[in-house]
This record gives sequence, structure tokens and C-alpha cells, in this order.
Amino acid sequence: MKLHELSPAAGSTKERKRIGRGAGSGQGKTAGKGHKGQKARAGHGMRPGFEGGQMPLQRRLPKRGFNNIFRKEIVALNVADLEAKFADGADVNVDTLKAAGLVKNSFDGIKILGNGELTKKLNVKANAFSASAKQKIEAAGGNAEVI
Repeated sequence: MKLHELSPAAGSTKERKRIGRGAGSGQGKTAGKGHKGQKARAGHGMRPGFEGGQMPLQRRLPKRGFNNIFRKEIVALNVADLEAKFADGADVNVDTLKAAGLVKNSFDGIKILGNGELTKKLNVKANAFSASAKQKIEAAGGNAEVI
């Protein structure tokens, strides 16, 4: 294949519409702009959100709150979640939690909470633990390590 043999895929390009080129073209006379008025003139157009002088919607609605750029997204997991997903003696860390489907991709940390019962010996590595979660993990013979 040579450069002069290249052509666009079928249907990917189309001819531009030549408006205002006579009545026979179907786009003659007013060229699809209707009769007179602001929108028929050259360079017409109102800014986005302009409502003819009426107070625009974005100014009628109140503004509330703010987005804290320093906010940390902490995922909370209960020991009952770990009991359901992991086998006895398993290592629980960020990668294994993702593989088990307990956490998604975007977060800043994981905190283990103490809701539920834990009977399996697990080695858990997380950013934070509640006091009851740490106690339950260690009571089951596991290890709670802060990373």
C-alpha cells in the first residue's frame, strides 16, 4: 500500500452543506435561518445560559457548601466482612481486599471496625483499627498491624 492509495473509511466523511446557493439546492434564500431577527444575522448568538434578560437559573439558585481539597477518603470495613471473605490464617492487606471485592480503586486509607464476630485467625494490615476491631482480631489469634 502506498500513500496515494490511502482513503478514509466508507461513511466516515461527508461533504459540507453549501447553503445560500439558489432555490434548487433546498438551502437557498434565507439559507435555513428563517426570516430576519437576531438569529438570522451574522455573528449572532447569545452566551450560554442567557435567558433574554430574565435572571438566569444559575443565579437564581443558591450556592451552598464547598469541596474540601484536603478530604481523605477512608474506607470502613467491619470484621464481619473479613470473616465472610477470607479463610483461616489468611493475610489481609490492600491487595487482597481489592481482589476480594471489598474495596474499590480510589481511596486514601482503610479502617477496620468491630461490628460482627470474628472466629478466623487473620493477619490484617490496615491504616487504622477501632479498639473493638483490634481486640476481636487478637482474641481470634490474629494480628492487627497499622501500615
